[in-house]
Amino acid sequence: MKQRKKQSPGGERVLISFDYALKRLLRNKSNYDVLEGFLSELLMTDISVKNIGESESNKEHATDKSNRVDILVEDESGEIMLIELQFNIELDYLQRMLYGTSKAITERMVHGTEYMEVKKVYSINIVYFNLGQGEDYVYHGKTHFTGLHKKDELQLSEEQRKVFKKEVAGDIYPEYYILKVNNFDDRTKDQLDEWIYFFKHNAVKDEFKAKGLDKAREILDRDKLTPEEQKAYDAALWERSKKVSDVASSKEVGRTEGIEIGRKIGREEGRIEREKLVKELEKREEREKELLAELTRLKQNKQNNKNMFE
Repeated sequence: MKQRKKQSPGGERVLISFDYALKRLLRNKSNYDVLEGFLSELLMTDISVKNIGESESNKEHATDKSNRVDILVEDESGEIMLIELQFNIELDYLQRMLYGTSKAITERMVHGTEYMEVKKVYSINIVYFNLGQGEDYVYHGKTHFTGLHKKDELQLSEEQRKVFKKEVAGDIYPEYYILKVNNFDDRTKDQLDEWIYFFKHNAVKDEFKAKGLDKAREILDRDKLTPEEQKAYDAALWERSKKVSDVASSKEVGRTEGIEIGRKIGREEGRIEREKLVKELEKREEREKELLAELTRLKQNKQNNKNMFE
């Protein structure tokens, strides 16, 4: 008897989480079309993946490597897509995005290489914490060169357009995408939203039509894992959750300790200020006594002089 596929109550197929899939399944060439689908929906153009590897920037961030995924995708045109998933809160994450794109460019340049060989880089960041301050769940940033006087955008010359296959100067520079998964309200308005729904819930609704999700349903179906693979998967999710919790807890402890240290510093600074104020008041009182004594002496001298002439 053929066993029916396990689905969640809302007609959703339960899948392996995207970060786990990136680490273990999606780097296989036969599964490239899953990533091609996601990238095509995000960048709104057909992407054909040539190669997938781990970004060298991982070597610079070994401390949180277990709780983030960082891969580098090269498409058939040589452009680079740097994909990062991050679960832990990082105050300097925006700077790390900048570092990652710079690293992706420079590590591919060797001495003597012409600058025209610099490849376009897309920094794609799937984050599960509140990065920055904003209510949207998808942010896109790119470089614009705008005239200070004419307010026009700097275009490329005809020759540059032919060589670089771009229209404006800013198109040559890195572009950044931030997907704030936890901000997504679960209402899928387009096919990119269907992917974000998957990132948030590890599930795909039956009616989803986004490019790449059909293959995701096929190869990321949790029920297709062997008992040993399911055990390893559950352990990996538990470990990730524990690390997120531990980091959040340590940050909260640090924040609490910081507040208490601040209070102690404030109390100590207050004590020092009070002592300084007391000393200033004592000096003022001494000075007032000296002035009063001097005034008394002058009055006495004046009286003595008056008595001499009477």
